Amino acid sequence: MLLARALRQTRRLRSLSYLASIDQGTSSSRVILYDAETLAPVASHQVELQSATTTPEPGWSQMDPSKILSSVDEAAQGALQKANASAKDVVGVGITNQRESTVCWDSQTGDALYDCILWHDARTRDVSQALQDKLGGIDALRGVTGLPISTYFSGVKLKWLLDEVPSIRNALEQGTLRFGTVDTWLMNHLTGNHITDFTNASRTLMMDLASGEWDAGCIEALGLPASMITALPTIKGCAEPLGVINKGPLKGCSITGVLGDQMAATVGQRCFAVGDAKITYGTGAFLLTNAGDSPVPSKHGLLSTALYDFGGKKTYALEGAVACCAVGLNWFRDSLNMVTNAPELSDLASSVESTEGAYFVSAFSGLLAPRWRDDARAALVGLTLAHDRRHVARAVLEGVALQCNDVIRAMAEDTANEAATLYVDGGVAQSDVLLQLQADCAGIEVARPSDVETTALGAAVAAGLGSGVFGSLEAVPIDTGGTTRFDPLISPEARAAKLESWRAAVEATYGWADRV
Repeated sequence: MLLARALRQTRRLRSLSYLASIDQGTSSSRVILYDAETLAPVASHQVELQSATTTPEPGWSQMDPSKILSSVDEAAQGALQKANASAKDVVGVGITNQRESTVCWDSQTGDALYDCILWHDARTRDVSQALQDKLGGIDALRGVTGLPISTYFSGVKLKWLLDEVPSIRNALEQGTLRFGTVDTWLMNHLTGNHITDFTNASRTLMMDLASGEWDAGCIEALGLPASMITALPTIKGCAEPLGVINKGPLKGCSITGVLGDQMAATVGQRCFAVGDAKITYGTGAFLLTNAGDSPVPSKHGLLSTALYDFGGKKTYALEGAVACCAVGLNWFRDSLNMVTNAPELSDLASSVESTEGAYFVSAFSGLLAPRWRDDARAALVGLTLAHDRRHVARAVLEGVALQCNDVIRAMAEDTANEAATLYVDGGVAQSDVLLQLQADCAGIEVARPSDVETTALGAAVAAGLGSGVFGSLEAVPIDTGGTTRFDPLISPEARAAKLESWRAAVEATYGWADRV
C-alpha cells in the first residue's frame, strides 16, 4: 500500500515537470509540453497564422509581426490549459523558428517598423543580383559565411528594408534600430534581451561561420553601414540560460534553448553522429546532414551552415532546401480547389500508378539548392488530354520527392558518402505516397518516426540541455516509438529515365521571372 502510494506520488510529481517548446513557423505557432524526464509529448496547442500573411506583389510574402507574438502567447496558454499546468511546472523553454524571416523594430517603442519579410520572399531579387555583380558572383561571401548571395538570406532582406523603408533608416540614424530573425523578435518580446543563437545567426550572410561572430567585412559587402552592428543581436549558444520570460502565460520561466527550425528537426531526429541525415517536409523541404566539428565547403550548391552549439562545442551541417513543399500542396488545394484537404491529395495520387509523363516543378519563387535559380517559376509540363486531377495530384507529390532527390545527389557528391537511410519528419511526412515516391526517386530507405513533429522536439532537447535536465547528448532520451520504413520499389533503369525527364522539366522553368 505504501509502495503504491509512493508510485502515485512519483507520477504526480513527474507530471508537473515539463519542457516547453515554442515552435514558430510560417503557417502557425504552437507550443508543446514534453515530459522533462522522457520527452514524451503531453499537451500541444496550435494557432494558425495564414491570415496574418499577405502577398502585396507577386513573389512577395510578409507577415504581421504582432500576430506572431500574440499567436505564441495564445498557443502557450492553450498548451498549459490542456495539461492542467502552470508556468511553475516548466523547467525550461526552447524556441525554434522559421529561419531567415526578418523583422526590424524600434528599441524604444518595441514596435515593428515593417512586416516580417518571410524566408521565401523574392522581392530582393534585384538587390541580390546587384550584390553578385558588385562582389564578383553568387559565391563571393561563401568562404566566410558558407552561403551564396541569395534572396533567401536575412542580410539581403535587411539591405532592401534599409533602402526602401524610411522609418528603418531613421531608426538606424537615431541608434534605436533592432534587427533580428524571428527567434530574436520573440526573445525581445518575452525577455527584453536582444540576442540570437549560433544557428539563426548563421543564416544572415553576416556571420563568420567558423568563429560564430558577426563579420564586419560581410556587413560592409552587403552595402550596410558600419553602424548596423549596433542593431544586431548578441550571438549565443543554443543550450544555455538565455533570459527569463517577464510576461504572458510562461512568465517566470527561463528560456534555455534556441535552434533554427531545421537544426531543431535534426536534433529531434538525434542526428548527433557525422553522416546522419534527415529531411523535414514542411512549408519547404529541408535536408541536413551532420558534418562534424568544422564547416564543410560544398562544390555542388549546398549550404555550409551551423547545426548546433551545445556547451561551447560547435557542430556544423551541409544543407539543401526546396522552397515549396506544403506551399505547393496548399496551392493545389486552395488556389485550384482540386481537393479539400491534404489526405485527399494523397488519396488522389495513390489512385493512379504513375503521372503518365506529367511533371510539376514548384518553383513559385525560384529554385534553391543545388541550382539557385531565382529566375525560375513553377511549371506543370507533359500534359495530354488523358491526364486528370489524379495524375496532377501525383505529379505534385512526386515533384517534391524529385526536388529533394536533387539535394540528396548533391550531398552524396560533396561528402563522397551516400546515406543508407533518410530520416524524415514534418507534417507532410504523414503522406505514405510521398515517402514511397521519395524512396523510389532516391533509391534508398526512408524512415519515419512515430512522432513526426521533431522540430518542436529538438527545441525541447536544447532546452533540456540548457537547463541541466540532460547532462549531455548521451543523456537525451532516445525515441522508443515505432518507425515506418519505405524501401525503393522501382528499377534503377526506371529511376534513371524518370530523373532525365525531371531534369528537362526543371530546365524548362528557367528565365520565366524575366518574361512578361
